[in-house]
This record gives sequence, C-alpha cells and structure tokens, in this order.
Amino acid sequence: MRLESGWHAVPAGHLASVVTHLEMRAPAPPRPAPDLPLRLERLEGADCETYLRLYRAIGRDWLWFARLEMARGALADLLADPALHVHVVRDGEKALGLVELDFRQPGASELAYFGLVPEAVGGGAGRWMMNRAIALAWARDIERFHVHTCTLDHHAALDFYCRSGFVPVRRDIEIAPDPRLRGLYDEGAAPHVPILR
Repeated sequence: MRLESGWHAVPAGHLASVVTHLEMRAPAPPRPAPDLPLRLERLEGADCETYLRLYRAIGRDWLWFARLEMARGALADLLADPALHVHVVRDGEKALGLVELDFRQPGASELAYFGLVPEAVGGGAGRWMMNRAIALAWARDIERFHVHTCTLDHHAALDFYCRSGFVPVRRDIEIAPDPRLRGLYDEGAAPHVPILR
C-alpha cells in the first residue's frame, strides 16, 4: 500500500514509527574502538529464557516486541536454526549486548538485533560490537549485509549505522499495537514514547 502525502491517523493503543532500511555491499573498514575487556559468546541451541532476558533488558527502552510476541516453540525453533547466529556480548560473566546475525536468505546477512543494556551505552562498546558484527557477516559468502532501525530506537542509532558503513536504501511506516498495553512491557517502559489509549 502506498501512503499519500499528508497526515495519517494512528489508531488508539498503537505506535507508529518511521523505519529506515540500510545496507552495505562490501565490508566496511573497522572503526576505531576502545580496547575493552569484552567477548562475544555464541548462544547455542534454543535457550529462550537467556535470550529473552537479554532481549528485554536491551529492548525495554526502545519497545522491541517482535520476539516477545512469538510462541516459545517458534522462538526455540528459530534460535536453534543453524543459519541464525546469536552472540551475547559479555564483560566477564555479565551480559551487556546482543548481536544477532540472520543468514537464512542466500547471499545476505541481516543484522536482526543489535543493542546494549542501558548502562553499557556510550562507552565505545557499540563500535567494538559493530566491528565484530561486520567481520562475522562478511566472513560468510554474502553480497549484502543489511539492518533496519526506526524512530523508536535510540536517537543516535541511524547515525551510528551510517558511520559504521551502512547506506540508507528505503523507508517504511510501521504501525503496531503498543506492547505496553499488551503486557509485553510494563507501562513505565520507554517513557519518551507516550501511551495513547
């Protein structure tokens, strides 16, 4: 469906965001990043609870909801798919971030989820993670590495992806039920996004 120019009403109880799709067609050079005592640990198999605990910790402020809507069996099947590479970023035993690379589309990798817990934002861990995500994606036989972000995400996310070597290629409008009103998050989540009942 093509939206015409102008204003469009968003139904009560819903969110609207502008989604920007970005891609890179060749590996971007690594960006300078601090030497941090971090490591990437591959989450093997179908450990839904570990995955969702980190997903919620990172996504609460940005209202990530897609994985929370999935039935546990479907999520377990997805996490067990060998073409989905989920990496937890750890500082010692503490989980700080998530790098999820989806290789299910031939010739491509999607950076499906990428984020840090709130206390880890702003210290260079994002650049450290992105350098590794780019290297992991392009270590496979791909022609395209892509990601999307939206206006509900951190205000610096779009610029961060561009500085990391991704190029914007498309925009969409997403309208979805507010996950706070569906009990996926408490109503105090993402206070910068008002709830419209």
